[in-house]
Amino acid sequence: MGMTLVQIFGREQHELDRFKALNKKHRDASIQSVWYYSFYFPLLSIINALGLSLLIGWGARDIMQGTVTLGQLVAFMMYANLLYRPLHLIADRFNTLQMGIVSMARIAQLLSNGKQVSDRGTHAPEHIRGDIAFQRVWFAYKDEHYVLKDLSFQIQAQQSLAIVGATGAGKSTIINLIERIYEPSQGMISIDGINLQDYTLTTLRKHVGLVPQDVFLFSGSIYENVTLGNPDIASDRVVEAMQRIGMHEFVLQLPGSYDYNIRERGMTLSMGQRQLLAFARVLIYDPSILILDEATASVDAASEQLIQKATATLMQNRTCLLIAHRLATIQHADKIIVLKEGVLQEEGTHQELLAQEGYYAALTQDSLQRNRSHS
Repeated sequence: MGMTLVQIFGREQHELDRFKALNKKHRDASIQSVWYYSFYFPLLSIINALGLSLLIGWGARDIMQGTVTLGQLVAFMMYANLLYRPLHLIADRFNTLQMGIVSMARIAQLLSNGKQVSDRGTHAPEHIRGDIAFQRVWFAYKDEHYVLKDLSFQIQAQQSLAIVGATGAGKSTIINLIERIYEPSQGMISIDGINLQDYTLTTLRKHVGLVPQDVFLFSGSIYENVTLGNPDIASDRVVEAMQRIGMHEFVLQLPGSYDYNIRERGMTLSMGQRQLLAFARVLIYDPSILILDEATASVDAASEQLIQKATATLMQNRTCLLIAHRLATIQHADKIIVLKEGVLQEEGTHQELLAQEGYYAALTQDSLQRNRSHS
């Protein structure tokens, strides 16, 4: 997938050297494994032959002396064969055993991971209003290195909240906590006054729709990517959703229309078109809470206009969380919270925060200067 990027930056030789080093390690390990096999198997065969020779010689002498019968000697020879045969099979399966040991170590590491999100909740409402509250939430991905620190804020149902901050401020972490990809280290997150942990995961994620910055598309048709293989979604609903986001006419021009194969990760579509497909997915599932994570960060101006129209369509009658750097996306939000290194610095409307002449005003000024320099 990264071949073009490697070629653009002239890193072919570097990647080739990396491959050669990795290939050498694999070759050396294979040669060592074959050497062990070639040593073990002949040695076992020699021991088997020597043991059988001694058994026959010793048994023949005892037969001549009358202390052992011929049947007893044959029985012992069969017993020896039963002993050495499994050892031969072990030698034959040596490489398979090695690979099995490595795989078992990985499986054991996965099973011992205690950071899985539990699904012990029982609350499964058919509809939710969409009130969201963070109450003194702390979170760390590792040990005591907290990404969010004593964070508290509220958003009312069908209102919009924009989350602003520099890279690493904790914006994406808030999304992960609402989706219950992770659990908070301390504090509580609630929807409609009920702790997220009391909801079933299926219900929670059914009511929370996410449009990520990096949209993942599967190899398959446009219809399959919009519905995610859900047979309960009728084709007319897909067409309606695509019409509402302004992509229906484009799809009709493709070979096969909605059956057009977009290939792995949507390689045949532009960045803006992939983003619009993500909007269609959310629109199809009709969630009560909508999260937009930098939805216009990597698109051109024409695509941005389509996405802004799609955003306005999606935000109707939903609780919305917006993460974006562009002022056009966030300045009309009902409330804006400003994060700095995981701490809530300011909150209010766009005009209120500008009037405070604080951290948000400085971020806004920097954004305006960058836009002027680019233009």
